[in-house]
Amino acid sequence: MDSDLFSRRRAERFAQLLDEANGGRRHHVRSRSDDELAALVAVSRRLTADRPDVEVDGEFRTGLRAMLVATAEREGVGAPAKTGTGVRGSLLPAMTGRRARARGAILVGVAAGAIALSGISAASENAVPGDALYGMKRSTERAQLALASSDISRGQLFLDFARTRLDEAATVRDDRLGFSAVLDDMDADTRQGVRLLTTVAAQRSDPAALDAVDTFLGGQRRAVSGLLDRSDHADRDRTRRSLALLDAAGRRADALREAIACGLPAPAASDALGPAPTTCPGDR
Repeated sequence: MDSDLFSRRRAERFAQLLDEANGGRRHHVRSRSDDELAALVAVSRRLTADRPDVEVDGEFRTGLRAMLVATAEREGVGAPAKTGTGVRGSLLPAMTGRRARARGAILVGVAAGAIALSGISAASENAVPGDALYGMKRSTERAQLALASSDISRGQLFLDFARTRLDEAATVRDDRLGFSAVLDDMDADTRQGVRLLTTVAAQRSDPAALDAVDTFLGGQRRAVSGLLDRSDHADRDRTRRSLALLDAAGRRADALREAIACGLPAPAASDALGPAPTTCPGDR
């Protein structure tokens, strides 16, 4: 079976069902996928009817519009139909029109769903581990990373997420396992963010990307130190490991600044915190 043709037929049938659901002309046809598609149409109608009462961020709108325009261009939505000759040529405009409507309907569905989900994402912003919306919060973070335009942006996002994990840790102080798990996630975000930013700094021989690391470390050290007042010995030890990671990240950023200042090439060695520079000749 031609899977591409099958997907196209499903898309065209989905567009027909959306038209009918919105009061359009009924199409006296049935397909084996109608039951599945009817469920998707119902979701589309609910998303349209139950719009969340949340103001969508302007940056999100801009990113969504760019994504939809790129998808439309790639799928040929809005492009003039190609003409042909003979019977096949006479069928092309009609088929292209149906495909364009189907693709357009899907793009509209994607847009409506994304706008609706952005409202849910805003509602989940203050969710903590154990809350029903916490999974949506983490999914939103992954979506932000996927839409980031550069390694610098992604690195800064990871550091922002590490700050968020720290805030969450303060809310689960009475849950030893939850506290440790949140700090594990915080440290993972810290490593990812520092690694991306130090790599950019080394590749460009420009310490500017390290400024974000220094700013992050200054505030994060103070906030993590505030968790040392926990009465449980195991929790204090776990907190000290996060502090040790921050100290290691600070030393790595300082070493990279010195290496860039003395003109050393980008380090060949690398680890979880990014490039590991050698010592400048004058410091040996």
